[in-house]
Formats: sequence, structure tokens, C-alpha cells
Amino acid sequence: MHRVVIIGCGFGGLLAAKALRRAPVEVVVVDRTNHHLFQALLYQVATGVLSEGDIAPPIRDVLRHQRNARVVLGEVVDVDVEGRELTVDTLGQATRLPYDSLIVATGASSSYFGHDEYARDAPGMKTIDDALELRGRIFGAFEIAELEPDDASREPWLTFAIVGAGPTGVELAGQIAELSRRALRANFRRFDPKDARIVLLDAVDTVLPAYPERLRRRAKRDLERLGVEVRLGTRVVGVDETGLDVSSGDGETGRIEARTKIWAAGVQASPLGRILADRAHASVDRAGRVAVESDCSLAGHPEVFVVGDLMALNDLPGLAEVAMQSGHHASRTIVRRLRGREPKPFHYIDLGTMATIARFRALATIGRLQLSGFVAWVLWLVIHITFLVGFKNRLAALANWVVAFIGRGRRQRTITKQQVFARTRGLESQNGNGATPTVQLEKTGAA
Repeated sequence: MHRVVIIGCGFGGLLAAKALRRAPVEVVVVDRTNHHLFQALLYQVATGVLSEGDIAPPIRDVLRHQRNARVVLGEVVDVDVEGRELTVDTLGQATRLPYDSLIVATGASSSYFGHDEYARDAPGMKTIDDALELRGRIFGAFEIAELEPDDASREPWLTFAIVGAGPTGVELAGQIAELSRRALRANFRRFDPKDARIVLLDAVDTVLPAYPERLRRRAKRDLERLGVEVRLGTRVVGVDETGLDVSSGDGETGRIEARTKIWAAGVQASPLGRILADRAHASVDRAGRVAVESDCSLAGHPEVFVVGDLMALNDLPGLAEVAMQSGHHASRTIVRRLRGREPKPFHYIDLGTMATIARFRALATIGRLQLSGFVAWVLWLVIHITFLVGFKNRLAALANWVVAFIGRGRRQRTITKQQVFARTRGLESQNGNGATPTVQLEKTGAA
């Protein structure tokens, strides 16, 4: 039987697998995690609105009724395009996995524009681990601020700097503002959480640059009304444990003392893209995306497809809808070829974009229609409930949204030292230093 291997089970990989459920093929889904991730809602995990289980159902459970599909846990570390074989690493054990057709849907990760050292003190947000670490840092900052004896030493803990004013940065800034102004009210005795300073920075001169100008102005106004300090035309030139250094367009430099920094400024394609391009003699763009033919296949290798954030085709944006449509198209192309039909080019249908700013505040563009405010927020809720996989996940997310948005609570506020220090420990172990970080532990008396 014809074997289709799908690497990655985000929206592109999952839609590709489901599109083959009635095809006469064997489907093998390979992913380095055991869950399908709704990445667009990670910021709500980081800010205590949703639990990780709400947005990350197990892949095996999602595909349990698809009898022609099986799941392999592991990370693909090499691709032999001539021999049609993958090398899969699972906890240090390498195995070989042959394929007849291949769909690569490994997505993207955070880009620090050549300054990967920033990741230690300013985590990005692309995985469940990232979101849980940020949750620990955000809520932990409020906890440590309660222990500080005076306002001066407390201020850096109550300053949250978000780098990048795209959808992720805007949504994070809005939720941290709501968290401090509404959800944490009366939770602390030595300070008022509403005094927290939320700073949103970007080197460009607007928020949400991909949106129409009217909606960009509306987003900036809504953020400022929430108490977010929006600093545009400001470039980050240094990041350390206690803050970040910035430079404005006119060359003026400054510093923001902030214990909690979050990086939402850019993305780069999965490293597997460059490996695949090297093996197949394909080209990649500056972000590491692989150039593909009009049907999403690799030039010279029609059996290999690259979809979603990993493909470079017609300047398509890195959106979930692009991943879903291209993944579905790749699977249908495989079926067409098995039936002896010619492949068709991929045509993306733009269904619009949307971003939420805070409770009852959102933006949406659908064709020429531009929506904002409460109507856009309700539309955002409906669309995201629909995109969640599984009835149980939809019901759980809806319950948490009622608590957070209709009420003022955040049910998912549990944090652990493991979450906060996982990245630091990992980097130190790579550098040969296994010492446990003590700065925050000493504050809590746990060291």
C-alpha cells in the first residue's frame, strides 16, 4: 500500500492526515510531541485563561477513528529524498522510516534576528513549554513583587516588556493588562496589581502592520486605554536578566528595567526546512522557508510536499488557514496522482484575519469588510471555538472563557519552579554548568 508520511501535526499536518481518511493509503504521522497544538491560543495559556489541555489534544485521540493512520512519536533529523527514507530520533534512539509520498508541515519557531542569546531572558511563544514557562514568569513576577520591601525594588517585577507589535504581541499585551487590572484585583496586600507597567515595543511605526490603517489605529487606541505603553520605532539592542536596552529611530538609546520579557517579534522556519532543501537541492528564503512548485511539491521531487509556515509560495503569510488549505491540497494531489490524474496548482482562499485585544475588543478583516469592537470579538470567539479540535476541548475552553471574560477570574494560575527555570537549566546544561539559578528562589525562601 502507498505510504504517506506526514511530518508535524499542526493545522497543516492534521488537515493533510484527515484529507486521506478514505484514500487507499497508509498514513503515518510523525511529531516530536504527542499533541496537536492550536498555536494561536498559546497566549491565553500563558496568561491563565486556558489550560494547556484545552488547546493541545493528543494526536492519537484526534485520529483514533481513522483506521488507515498511525502516529509515531519522534523528531525527524534527516531526509534521504533519493532513497525516500526518513531518520527519526525518539529519545536518542534512531529509526528509519520509508515513504512513498511525504508531506512536511513542521511550521516555524521564534526568530531573534541573529541574537539567539536573547532567548534565555526573553522567551518566545511557539510551544506548550514556552507558554507554561511564560505563565510561571508572569504570575511569579507578581508573587515576588509582594515580597519586595519598597516600591523601587518592586517596580522591575511589575514591568512586563513585550517585543513585537504583531498579533501575538498585541494579544499578550492586552491580556496582561486585563490580568493586572481585573483578574488580580484584591489578591495582593503590599501593592495594587493595576500599577503594573505593560510596555509593547516594535521597530516599525505601527501595531499590526498587516492590518488596514483604520484597524491599526483602533488597536493602538484600545491598547492605550487598557494602560499599555506602546513604543513604536523602538529597536531592542540588548536583553539581560533585569531588563532590555533599546534604541529609537533617531539614535537615542535607553533602558527598560523589566524582569519579565516576552519575544513576539518574528518567526523563522523549522530547521528541518534547510535540511530538506539541502538534500533536495532546493532554495530557501531568508526566513528558512523552502521554495515549492505551484502544487506545493518540491522541484524534481513531486512526491515531496512542503506546506504551511515552512513553504515559500507566492508570498503567502504564515497563517493557520494557509497551513490548513495547503495541507489539504497536498493530500488531494497525492490522491489525484494515484488515480492517474494531473495535479492542480494550489490557490489560497483568503477567509480574513482577526486578532483579539482584550475582553470585548477585537479586530477582523473579511474581504473588504472591516470589523472592530464587540462584534469582532464575538466573531473571534465563534471562529476559535470552531477551530478547536474535539467537543470536550471546545466545552472546556468555553467554560474558561466565561470565567475570564464574563467574570474576572483566571482558573489556570498554577505555576511551578520547573516551568520558570526549565529554559535556564537547559541552557546551562548545554554550556556545562548545571548550577540551579537562585535569583528568584532566594526571593521565595526556597533556595
